[in-house]
Amino acid sequence: MAKKYIPFTPETIDGQAVLNFNRILKYHENDVRPIIEKGMPYYELEKIETVGKENSENLIIRGECISACAYLKEKGINVNLVYIDPPFASGADYAKKVYIRRNPKLAEKIAKAEEELDIDELRAFEEKMYGDVWDKEKYLNWMYENLMAIKSVMSETASIYVHLDWHIGHYVKILMDEIFGEDNFRNEIIWQKLQAAKKQATEFGNIHDTIFYYSMLQTEYTHNKQYKPHSDIRIKQHYNNKDENGRAFSLDSFTQSGQGVARNFGIHGLLEPPAGKHWIWTQERIDEGMKNGNIIFTSKGKPRLKRYLDMSAGVAVGDIWADIFPVNSQAEEDADYATQKPEALLDRIINASSNEDMIVADFFGGSGVTATVANKLNRRFIHCDIGINSIQTTRDRLFGSKANFDVLEIKDGVSLYRNPVQTMDKIKSLISGLKNEDALDKFWEGAISDSKLGTVPVYVPNLMDSNTKILDKVLMNEIIHKAMPDLPPSVKRVIVYYIDITSEEEIKKFIKEDDSTTIEIELRDLKEILDDVVVDDDVEFITNADNIEIKRFVSDRVLQKIDEFNQKAFASSKQGITISEDGLEFIEYISLDCTNKDGKKWQSDNEIKIDKLGYVIKNGIKTKEFWNGKISFDRKPLRIKIRNICGDESIYEVK
Repeated sequence: MAKKYIPFTPETIDGQAVLNFNRILKYHENDVRPIIEKGMPYYELEKIETVGKENSENLIIRGECISACAYLKEKGINVNLVYIDPPFASGADYAKKVYIRRNPKLAEKIAKAEEELDIDELRAFEEKMYGDVWDKEKYLNWMYENLMAIKSVMSETASIYVHLDWHIGHYVKILMDEIFGEDNFRNEIIWQKLQAAKKQATEFGNIHDTIFYYSMLQTEYTHNKQYKPHSDIRIKQHYNNKDENGRAFSLDSFTQSGQGVARNFGIHGLLEPPAGKHWIWTQERIDEGMKNGNIIFTSKGKPRLKRYLDMSAGVAVGDIWADIFPVNSQAEEDADYATQKPEALLDRIINASSNEDMIVADFFGGSGVTATVANKLNRRFIHCDIGINSIQTTRDRLFGSKANFDVLEIKDGVSLYRNPVQTMDKIKSLISGLKNEDALDKFWEGAISDSKLGTVPVYVPNLMDSNTKILDKVLMNEIIHKAMPDLPPSVKRVIVYYIDITSEEEIKKFIKEDDSTTIEIELRDLKEILDDVVVDDDVEFITNADNIEIKRFVSDRVLQKIDEFNQKAFASSKQGITISEDGLEFIEYISLDCTNKDGKKWQSDNEIKIDKLGYVIKNGIKTKEFWNGKISFDRKPLRIKIRNICGDESIYEVK
């Protein structure tokens, strides 16, 4: 249960958007205002791990954006720059390719198989990370909540960049006008992510994303002008003059739009600017420029500014970015993450809108590119994501960069099986007797057949929708007055599952006092089901004088995934995945804690990670060594943590 609710920043710039607050946020009676009035749910956070120095102020937070913002606001932490790359409402499912690792005991056999077969086909399968499947109405309400939460933790001089594409960007632009104000809109940036359209496109190829850039205030915000190198063509065409020393220079216009006054140009006298123009320099700078020879006159007596190529910062960056390319699979920065953005993109944004020691936050952190680049540029960072794969990818990436940070987990009352998508996929099989029921609205997850009661509809909250995770009066009212009236007349009981609840006593009282239905409502705690799902992997290891040797590793969760893959492969006459008896190929990462005796926060004193090609990354340093089934140590470890290839982590005591 949430400890309390933290108020959102209440003010919207009401009435400035093309569609005002009431209209844009009220589709089909789906009103977000009661949720905004209630506030952001605040939960306890548990510190899972500290990497590097204590109290670095750099954070990796596993949890939802709104809950993370509630925590930051409660702690008085304001961010100076936000970049988010949220779901695009594209209808796509994003999957992680899971690679079977090289088993040290079967190295020769695996190498032989890799010579004869495509390793990607033989040794890998996909696991769904999250589904970007939304109704437009729900998406906009969800996005409104998140943007309001983010605004609540932004400093007065902060900026925000929201990365979207054609699916929903134009609607979100209206929301941002409403929340941040049209006057605080800075740019619509076009990032040309592909250099050429796909040949199979039947219309104009989709080759760009859109990034909306807003500031909190109209004038006071950080912005450092960015430049890109001159192209060879521009140098040849523009810097086509040379002085007596062979230095290339250009002759640029000395005027800009807007009427101005006359200036004194020395021997050329007092000159009026052309109609509707003004001289670009003050009289003081003109005097200095004439003295230094930086102002040259044409044969017609017009002043021109002399700019040397070797003193030029480059071409000022505009709002079309065609010089930043997507991440190549062979690139050093590739994290093998479906939605990964290039570091160069974030490098430009962070350099432009923040200074050193400022806090840069990404609340849909994905592969961790924002945090990684912020750290490289000496900014503080906050990375937030609900997916365990995002947290692990970012943690490992930053560990390799020698960053200092804490890993926190929001204790929102639900033990996620692996991630929200996987949990939702699993729920139906966990609720005994639950089956699809075509006669019911999609609001209901399905129904249970009861010999006495007949069909019993079942409501299950959507873990990917913060509106439904907490059962409160607003949600209960929606169930009673919007969903239940459409049920068949024969229904006598419904079951309502919840993850979090404001107060079971309060909700039961609310149900009892509502006389609009005779259908019995039974409340059930979904956590009682989910808590039984997460079972640690089984491992056998030997502790030697200076290393731990893994003898056997069994992961029922990975075996289940491989079994699903093999069934599909065999059905289509394709090669399945063969596995060994000791299961060492299921291990992706091992860490040793030689410090913490209390068994709470993790301290990684020594760790290895086996990449998808089988090479070992030792304490963040990449090698060309294959894993030998062991992990070394300088002092005896107290605990060992093992992560399987699907990302599930288990901790064991070392005796």
